[in-house]
Amino acid sequence: MEVFGGTYGIIMTIVIGLVVGIVAKFLKPGKDPGGFIITTLIGIAGSFLATFLGKTLGWYQPGQTAGFIGSVIGAIVLLILYGLITRKR
Repeated sequence: MEVFGGTYGIIMTIVIGLVVGIVAKFLKPGKDPGGFIITTLIGIAGSFLATFLGKTLGWYQPGQTAGFIGSVIGAIVLLILYGLITRKR
């Protein structure tokens, strides 16, 4: 089973994730402990998360990646989790 649509799907997920990380940081209320690189990596992970969940739930067809809004939601969820983890230190 191809989860991310092959090489092209992975590249598109990363490109979307780069932009999404920045947008998610601006949309999420409160102070974020991470800098630009952490935010970008969380954006990429959020895009992969949204793509994986979308394919698992049948929202996306094979070869499709998560859209911008789904990726932003995935990144916001990960930013919240990251904030909870780093707050305990």
